[in-house]
Amino acid sequence: MTAPIRFPRFFVTSPAPCPYLPGRSERKVFTELKGQHSDQLNEALGRIGFRRSQTVAYRPSCIDCQACVSVRVVAGQFQPSNTQKRILKRNDDIVITECRPWATEEQFALLLKYLGVRHPDGGMAAMDEMDYADMVEHTPVTTSLIEYREPGQNGEPGRLIGACLTDRQGDGLSMIYSFYDPEHKSRSGLGNFIILDHIRRAAEEGLPYVYLGYWVEGSQRMQYKVRYRPLERLTREGWVAMSPEEQDQLIADATKRRNPVPSALGKDGKPARVPTD
Repeated sequence: MTAPIRFPRFFVTSPAPCPYLPGRSERKVFTELKGQHSDQLNEALGRIGFRRSQTVAYRPSCIDCQACVSVRVVAGQFQPSNTQKRILKRNDDIVITECRPWATEEQFALLLKYLGVRHPDGGMAAMDEMDYADMVEHTPVTTSLIEYREPGQNGEPGRLIGACLTDRQGDGLSMIYSFYDPEHKSRSGLGNFIILDHIRRAAEEGLPYVYLGYWVEGSQRMQYKVRYRPLERLTREGWVAMSPEEQDQLIADATKRRNPVPSALGKDGKPARVPTD
């Protein structure tokens, strides 16, 4: 008998500077997604911590570091926090459209704005329009580009303010890459709204999970992922739920790092007088 799926060949990259933790190096193990069983292979690999980039599935394989941890939200049990409820209410008029994975100039312009503000020194900052088209369109699996627009007028579509490249798996939605207008004054929390919308979509369709990629403890820009409950992380024993107490502490730590206590030094460098009441 012939096996329905040929066991993939895996390769390992050379060490390179870690994009999340300064002073560390990263290494990835990867394989190619191709053929008529690409969806099944991508889903199987996703359940053991792989992520997709175009026609490649990869996961960290660092020698002396295991900081990158795959996490997923249990969609059917999700309960939004008060802050997340406010984000949903503030953006409940956004027009959401699931599109085929086809790159547009409008999307690319929004991506450049997002990268310029949020990740000016990141690896994607030098992307051109062809690179973006490859990221969106070169996919061997079931994927879509979900657009988020302001309400339109006179029958015309509104301004594009967010987008997310999303893979559809048998057990959930995998958010490959999202971007949005980071300077929209009246719509703060757009990135969180996109995640909340994916959780809603998964729950409505009976899909158990929303895969958020890697959570990296110690990397400030990855701490937003711990704010979604319940959250599961991949361990050597399989997927394990984070305890409410641990998430409370992680959220508190992330908030403290983002909003540090101001220095109690006066203008002359000496300790300032602090009111006692």
